[in-house]
Parts: sequence; structure tokens; C-alpha cells
Amino acid sequence: MRTDSHLHEYEIARRRYGIPDEEWQTEPITDERRVRLQPLLEAGLRRFTYVYDFGDYWKHLVKVEDLLPPTTGSPPIVCIAGENACPPEDVGGVPGYANFLAILADPKHEEHADMQDWIGDPFDPTEFDLIAVNRILATIKP
Repeated sequence: MRTDSHLHEYEIARRRYGIPDEEWQTEPITDERRVRLQPLLEAGLRRFTYVYDFGDYWKHLVKVEDLLPPTTGSPPIVCIAGENACPPEDVGGVPGYANFLAILADPKHEEHADMQDWIGDPFDPTEFDLIAVNRILATIKP
């Protein structure tokens, strides 16, 4: 389950945006709460990076494939497709996630029961919940 309980930042045109935090800040960062994405997109932004959880360091390349005028009654930001589930929080980054998946796939692994207890609900790494993603996107102000 994604909880948004970790620090994150965006890098757009060599400028960093996020929630300023003196414990993690090594370079200047622009407060994301004072910036809107829409003017950047209108100015031609098509790619940027997003890092979530500085400890696990999940780095994403965001690519804007197309900008379409919104239709009446539809939200301004919509995901039309995707693949795979989000890794669980605090799984240990890419190597920890690979280990987690290997343990879940092997019922005889000594940590299998512990991992199932830790994750709680059944976990399908190939599942993508488009409705849940668009529910989250609907909370964003462009």
C-alpha cells in the first residue's frame, strides 16, 4: 500500500521541486506547493524525473505523451494505461523488491510466511489498478 509517508522530489529542467526539509536538503529546492505543472507543460515540458522515498530511492522518468484539451465533465489529468503494481512501502528499493518477489514466489522459503504477514493483503505484482490511479490523479491541481 502506498502511503505517501516519505519525502519526494521532482527535477524539471535542472530545477528541484519538493517539500523543503532541512534534514535531507543538500541543494536548493523550490517548494512544490507554490508551483503548478500546467504552465510548465504549456511551455513544452515533456519529460521530468520524480524520486520517491530518499531511502529506497524510487526514481521515475515521467514522459508526457500527449496533451489534449479536457472534455466536459472529465478530470484534467487522466492516466489511460499502465502496468504492474506499486512496490510496497519500505520494501528496500529495487534490490529489496526483487528479494520480496522471490520470497513470495517460493512457498518453501523460510521467510515466505513472514512476508505474507507483513504485506497483509494478497499481492499481485502484475496488477495495475487504473481506477485507483485516476482517483489519486483527480486530487492534483494542474
